[in-house]
Amino acid sequence: MGVLKDAMKTAGRARYTAAQGLRAAWYGGQYALARRRSAGFNRPGEPVFKPANAPDTKALRTAYFDLFRQDRANVEGGLYPDPVVTDMRLRDLPKSIRRAQAFLSDVSDVDRRRLDRNGTEVRTHEAADPKRFPTYYRQNFHYQTDGWLSEGSAEIYDHQVEALFTGAADAMRRAALAELVREVRRGDQRETHVLDLACGTGRFMAQTLRTMPRLNLTGLDLSPPYAGAARAAVRRWPQVEVVEGLAEQLPFEDARFDHLISIYLFHELPPRVRPKVIAEAARVLKPGGSFIIADSLQFGDDAGLDGFLEYFPEGFHEPYYKGYLKWKFDPHMAAAGFTSERLNLAFLTKVRVWRKQG
Repeated sequence: MGVLKDAMKTAGRARYTAAQGLRAAWYGGQYALARRRSAGFNRPGEPVFKPANAPDTKALRTAYFDLFRQDRANVEGGLYPDPVVTDMRLRDLPKSIRRAQAFLSDVSDVDRRRLDRNGTEVRTHEAADPKRFPTYYRQNFHYQTDGWLSEGSAEIYDHQVEALFTGAADAMRRAALAELVREVRRGDQRETHVLDLACGTGRFMAQTLRTMPRLNLTGLDLSPPYAGAARAAVRRWPQVEVVEGLAEQLPFEDARFDHLISIYLFHELPPRVRPKVIAEAARVLKPGGSFIIADSLQFGDDAGLDGFLEYFPEGFHEPYYKGYLKWKFDPHMAAAGFTSERLNLAFLTKVRVWRKQG
């Protein structure tokens, strides 16, 4: 039995390595092609950008491969099943090719906005209703066409992110999923209510439900097209809902949820809004519940990667990212009644688990 178990583990690792290697080649190739089609980070006539911290490519490679080792260990530890590589399956290949074509065709428009430093083009979009969406939200984040406000943007967003991180985005999200599973396992998933704050297209929600199919999961996002994509992603699970609304004005009653999770939200919020979101999270979370925050690394988390963090806002429209790199969560979380319990670094993502006292 021991020999058979070892053989199955070896085979599983081989399948995992092959699948993730194929994804890395697929998305990494597209990112390389996109870079060749663009003018680079620097604008003509301006000084060449030089980060204060020299980028350490060895540290970047080490962190990248450590992410996948951690991901595989989580699979073998039973935290979640082997990832379903939907974008690489033969039957899904036509859809993946269409998204790749859409991503690459948008590169010239993204590059034009980068050179012009135009990140507010979306404010003239017919869907950018100032009564519905705050000013900070009506921007072309990442210089992407239509910002968050069109079905076309929602269609290619996850593809863009995977290309940017060379196929590592899903694995970084799964580092947050591992923490959520640890929390939910303390009780019965059928009686556990979780909020995915700023759920986007529902990609993480679907990952979560493949792991915990009876979980009572709610997603919230402000973008109607992205919320629509999320509903489509989770339509197999009847107990799940997706709600449109602001993270700083949550449309839920007090102590509604057992756990909250937020992935890549805080670095895209103005500093004045972040404490409001934290306060609202504390309001809708039950005492003793967890708030899991997965977001970009910050300065000092991994000194070898600080230089790469400096490059990101130079190449992409991230208006609040530079400030986020030095922003301190701890005092704001403490003021809302949270204490820090666990911290994990997953490549360019930091996952922290906070507990609401009470």
